[in-house]
Amino acid sequence: MTATIDPTIINERVASPPARLSLTPAGSAPGLLDGAWWPRSRDLLRELPALMDALDARWGRITRITVNPARWPVIPRKVPVAGHTVHVGWFADEQDPHKLILLSYTTGRWDLMVIPPETGAAAAARLMSAAATPGGLTASGLMASDDTTRVARETLSREEEWETDGGAASAGALNPTGPLNPVRGMRMTHAFS
Repeated sequence: MTATIDPTIINERVASPPARLSLTPAGSAPGLLDGAWWPRSRDLLRELPALMDALDARWGRITRITVNPARWPVIPRKVPVAGHTVHVGWFADEQDPHKLILLSYTTGRWDLMVIPPETGAAAAARLMSAAATPGGLTASGLMASDDTTRVARETLSREEEWETDGGAASAGALNPTGPLNPVRGMRMTHAFS
C-alpha cells in the first residue's frame, strides 16, 4: 500500500484562536512596555500567526521578533504568517525573559510582556491590565510584583479563614486556663502589657 500526500493540505493554514492581547492606548506616553500577550502554549510556530494577525493591522508589518530562550523550548528561525515571514531571534542575557520584542522596518519597535501560558485567568487579567498602563515596571518587575501580591492575598485569606472559623477567640473559650503560646507550646495565663 502506498500513501500520497495532498499538497493543498500541507499549505493550508489552520485557523488559530485570536491572540489574547492587551495594548497601551494609542498616543499614550512611551513606557517600558507596550502591552502584554498571553499565549496559549510555548510553541512559537503555533502562537505567532495569531499575534501577527492582531498586530500587523495596528502597528504595520512585523518583520522580526526576539525572545529569551529561557521561556521557549524551541525557537524557529522563521515563522510563516499571513502574507509574509517573521524572522525570530533570541538573546539569553540581554533580554528580559518575560518580554517579546517586535520590530518593523517601517514603524519601529514594541515591547510586550509575555504572560506564561499556565498563568490563571485572574492573574493574567491583572498582569495584562498593568502592562497596558503606560509607565514604570519591566516585564519581570510586573511578574515579581504580582507574585508578591498573590502571596499577600493568600496569607490574608488564610488569616480571614482562621478568624471566621473561630480562630484565636474560640481557642481561648475552649481553654479556660488561657490560650496556647505558639512559641513555647505552653498555656498563657496573663496578657502582655
